[in-house]
Order: sequence, then structure tokens, then C-alpha cells
Amino acid sequence: MNKQIIITASLFGMLAVITGAFGAHGLKALLPDSQLEVWHTAVQYNFYHVFALLFLSTFARFKNRLITLSYYFFTFGIVCFSGSLYLLSCRSILGWDWLLALGPITPLGGLLFILGWLMLALAAFRNK
Repeated sequence: MNKQIIITASLFGMLAVITGAFGAHGLKALLPDSQLEVWHTAVQYNFYHVFALLFLSTFARFKNRLITLSYYFFTFGIVCFSGSLYLLSCRSILGWDWLLALGPITPLGGLLFILGWLMLALAAFRNK
């Protein structure tokens, strides 16, 4: 198991629980359903990739460059995908309409997730 990956997953897991609870209890009265749905999507993908990181930590003992790349892709994917959706869903509350400029960051995060999964598959394929 890789300590760095587990710590990263733990911190993002904690963030997912906090943001999930905040969305369900704190934002429910403040955001329209469409924006709450965006928030919920951010929480879901945050959680999915926490579990991916935890799974990835079991392969980290192989000291494989592809595993390291997968770790970085998943980590930055969470930041870009979920992070941008968290901010975009709250732009009306914050009064920061300029956050619409973050729109292109979300698909970049999705691409990073895809690359992370690809690196994991390649690492497993190449492992003897």
C-alpha cells in the first residue's frame, strides 16, 4: 500500500462526505434543483475516484510509472472535474458570474479521469 495515495484518498473522501452533507442540508434551500444536481454529480465523481485511488494504492507497491501517472490523473481529475462543478453550482450564491469561465475545466477533469483509468488498465496489462 502506498501511504501518499491513501492519504490523498482519505482527504478527498473526507471532502466528499463534507460536500455531500453540505449540499443535502446547507444548499438545499439556496440552490435550484438543477444546480443541486450539478453539486450532486460533483460529489458522486469525487467519491468514485476516492475508491479508485484506494484501489490504486494496492498496486503502488509495484513502483510502476503507470500507477504513478494514474494517481496524478485521478487526483487532478477530482480537483478539475468535481472542483469546477462545486464552484459552478454555487456561482449564483457567491455572485461570481465569472465562474462560468471554469466551464471548460470540467471536461478536462473528465479527460484526466479517463486517462487515469487507462493508465491503471495498462499497468495491470503489463504486470507479470
